[in-house]
Amino acid sequence: MQYSVKISEQIHWLGVNDRRKELFENIWPLPNGVSYNSYLITDSKTALLDTLEVGSDSSYVDRIEALLDGRPLDYLIVNHMELDHAGEIETILRRWPEVKIVGNQKTFRVLTAYYGDATCNNSLEVKDGDTLSLGNHELKFVFTPWVHWPETMMTYETTEQILFSADAFGTFGTLDGGVFDDQLCFDFYESEMRRYYSNIVGKYSNMVQKAFAKLAGVPIRTICSLHGPIWRANAEKVIALYDKWSKYEADDAVVVIYASMYGNTARMADYIANGVAQNGVRNIRVYDVSKTHISYLINEIWRCRGVMLGSCAYNGEMFPLMESLCRELIHMGVKNRVLGLFGSYSWNGGGVRNLKSFAETIGWEQVCEPSEMHGRPNADKYSECDALAQAMAAAILKK
Repeated sequence: MQYSVKISEQIHWLGVNDRRKELFENIWPLPNGVSYNSYLITDSKTALLDTLEVGSDSSYVDRIEALLDGRPLDYLIVNHMELDHAGEIETILRRWPEVKIVGNQKTFRVLTAYYGDATCNNSLEVKDGDTLSLGNHELKFVFTPWVHWPETMMTYETTEQILFSADAFGTFGTLDGGVFDDQLCFDFYESEMRRYYSNIVGKYSNMVQKAFAKLAGVPIRTICSLHGPIWRANAEKVIALYDKWSKYEADDAVVVIYASMYGNTARMADYIANGVAQNGVRNIRVYDVSKTHISYLINEIWRCRGVMLGSCAYNGEMFPLMESLCRELIHMGVKNRVLGLFGSYSWNGGGVRNLKSFAETIGWEQVCEPSEMHGRPNADKYSECDALAQAMAAAILKK
């Protein structure tokens, strides 16, 4: 049987590590797996906060029963209906048919669509700001729509100042050994939290800011997300990171991403990156769009204020994988970046021309005119690359 972990005397973690799944939401790579977190409060009344992905833990009910020790399960609180957290609702209802499901109006709309009308027969619909007493612990429900589904809410436990934050503040990566952030390597989880944020939550950054406005002044000692560590030592730090990312603030760093079929644009990328470094920028990363999954590229673009995109021509357009990245960035509405463009062609071009159209659509400031090279790079053709590198460095280093 899997173990449980005490968060406090009456609050327990009932999570599980998934090291077998290769793609989160069938799109985002999981080289280090992912955790699903569920929580149980055993007060005068008992409450389970969210469940797990169906089939991820065959001992899930046994673990709950062991903590209940013969007592009934009074409430199932559904903060988020996505199936990696709502997947075991039917299992819970079969074992505890009298449990009362707590959610908001939109929760029950999705719940009915997934599991049928009967699941809502014993329900408690709450509104924004409503409270529920379990005895020593009082729960307050904070609606946070579009962080990152329309029905999403958070549950704030007022006695111990614990925020059950649904997917917010979640990370990719399993919990290897520890469950609490002070038992783990923060740097690893910070990077995976940003990759999770930028690819899944980032499109709704304005709604994250609205959620922060609702929580302004609320003392939060511990954050219990549905993925990743329990933040008890770094709660303030992860809140600050989410605030930064949702305001589209970034580090004074440069990411260079290129698409190259035969190495010409790749040579330009390395030359430009070296030029940026020669002009004083130290935080630079270079990626081949064909080698690195788009989720890591988006993660780096969320981290870096300077973005440099280069593409060879491909059938009169930009390279398809670069086009896909640009389309995703427009879809996400990423803001407040400075942009440099470059590329090469053999016949009539198309890579840089279409990158310029992307720049007009997304609205980022271009540091200077693009650098476009006909044929193979050589010493006589690099002057535009020099100008681009100098302009990007100046934009990043400008105070």
